[in-house]
Amino acid sequence: MSTFTVAGLQLALGNHQDNFATIRQQVILAKKRFPHLDMVLLPELCTFGSAPRFAQPMPGAAEQRYCELAAELGIWLLPGSLYERDGEAIYNTAPAINPDGEVVARYRKMFPFLPYETGVSSGRECVSFEVPGVARFGIAICYDMWFPEVCRTLAWQGAEVVLHPTLTNTIDRDAELALSRANATMNQIYMVDINAAGELGVGQSIVAGPGGEVLHQASTHHEVILVELDLAYLRRCREQGWHGLGQPLKSFRDHPLAYPPYQSGARSEALDQLGPLAKPKGRNWNHTD
Repeated sequence: MSTFTVAGLQLALGNHQDNFATIRQQVILAKKRFPHLDMVLLPELCTFGSAPRFAQPMPGAAEQRYCELAAELGIWLLPGSLYERDGEAIYNTAPAINPDGEVVARYRKMFPFLPYETGVSSGRECVSFEVPGVARFGIAICYDMWFPEVCRTLAWQGAEVVLHPTLTNTIDRDAELALSRANATMNQIYMVDINAAGELGVGQSIVAGPGGEVLHQASTHHEVILVELDLAYLRRCREQGWHGLGQPLKSFRDHPLAYPPYQSGARSEALDQLGPLAKPKGRNWNHTD
């Protein structure tokens, strides 16, 4: 199969509440409207919002509801992410569920949005999974995209599509649109970046192709984003370059440099001088008459 249809659901949902009933209805409507769709991708933390107090173990009840929904509709389903409790630790975790309702992968967000996403532990592993007969898919969550090593590692693992649920309600969404295109270009991947709307996010989801081309950029409101991913086209871009131009994955593969920042024990004097990772402090203004 050289094409695969993904629906990204940019949903307007409430924060700090159980949104599953609304999400379930929207997923069912998407499949009913577009019977040929193969996969649904939801925004980060869309089920309960951004409160770690809703964390559950995995497997768990919240994840199981999505497994049952995927099996009911016969689709691949990525329910954004859920806060996962593992002992004393909490992770921001994205499960990937196949059409039989089985969890085939779980990815723990490697870069929580510090210093704001406090109390959330960092994952330690880049995760990708195979859709048999189609392609390998990688998972990254929100702030992970700001670190080029994440998508590069997924591409190195063989991922041709990166599924990127996000939850952004701040002014830097414009920067993330640029980063989505940049990651797609550098790694010759489809980047499927789905944000929330309403109380949770500012929308503006984006799907970019292997040359950084924009397949779709959403508005700020509820939107169902249906895209057909052409894997034969992507593979041709990787082999011959986008429009016959650069072949960055081959150049990365063939370059002899062992990058200094990644060597064991390497330190950067410049980065060490930046100080601790902490929230900005307000200025103390001295007013004079």
